[in-house]
Amino acid sequence: MREIGIGLIGTGFMGRAHALAFHHAVSTFELSVKPRLVALADADAARAERCAADWGFAKACDWESLVNDPAVELVAITTPNRLHYPMTMAALAAGKAVYCEKPLAVTLDEASAMRDAAKRAGVVNRVGYNYLQNPMLKLARELIESGELGEITGYHGEFSEDFMGDPQAPFSWRCETEQAGGALADLGSHILSLSRFLLGDVAALCADLHTAHAERPHQGGRRRVEIDDQAHVLLRFANGAHGTLATSWLRHGRKNHLAFEVYGTRGTLAYDQERLNELRLYGTGGRPGLDGFRTLLSGPHLPDYAAFCPAAGHQLGYNELKTLEVRSLLEALAGNGALTGVDFQEAWEVERLAQAVRDSAREERWVRI
Repeated sequence: MREIGIGLIGTGFMGRAHALAFHHAVSTFELSVKPRLVALADADAARAERCAADWGFAKACDWESLVNDPAVELVAITTPNRLHYPMTMAALAAGKAVYCEKPLAVTLDEASAMRDAAKRAGVVNRVGYNYLQNPMLKLARELIESGELGEITGYHGEFSEDFMGDPQAPFSWRCETEQAGGALADLGSHILSLSRFLLGDVAALCADLHTAHAERPHQGGRRRVEIDDQAHVLLRFANGAHGTLATSWLRHGRKNHLAFEVYGTRGTLAYDQERLNELRLYGTGGRPGLDGFRTLLSGPHLPDYAAFCPAAGHQLGYNELKTLEVRSLLEALAGNGALTGVDFQEAWEVERLAQAVRDSAREERWVRI
């Protein structure tokens, strides 16, 4: 079996998730290629050394050396958002495939440059939208496309968490426009991608962005917050459906509330990532007083679930979704086009929507896409 040399940049939560996924992909699936963990980089050299040893990488080094290492064929980037652009562009210039965490970039101009550079390089490129690998979301899209719900008339999507809900939560890089892009970029990119995954292109939108806490504690003082804490959007889809979208990192009690409801002339679908193995389906035509939502439970009848467990109700989790994403990535590197993921082109579409949201909020008008 041919080996693919892997270089990973970043040792935080996402770096560890990527490392685990490369290991789990090998033990879970019969792959066409095998990942070989060549190099690990981090701004903290000592931590890079420890993590390289713990996670099974052959060595630790700085990121520039990693990108230019002839043994590294794929560069996986799990750094803060502002570093996605320079690291990706360096990797593409070196002819390496790139697996970058979302959002693709801090600005649409950077995202456009990354997309175009990837096309010129002709290499495999993927962006970390692993929630879309959930078998239940693939089932949801199948139900929508098959007409199970009838004609789609309405949609509501939301991604809310509470990690910035405390006004005294300290200022971080996530609070700087040039570093991150606020709740819209951090969480909203996921619900934008999910909306496209389920219902396709957005034709127009009208948005409002809101910064609830204008200052946060920083180094013994206070620092001005420049980004949005929450966003609310009206949507018109190209297929004729209308809907709403919301994202916030202020909503106490919400830990991973990536959720949607899709409404059709014959039924409704509802989903919440906090219960990621369940899909709720309502179909019209039941007896009055006895109709209601049915809960569809994930199980081995869904092929991607069966790879992990032969029994229904035993549940998949976040790291399994990451493993599914890495499996698709490795098969793409092997030249297998049957398995797909979010590439730079699709990630650019998400960034284009995010920019339209910002433009609409700033100019207080509808924006056509």
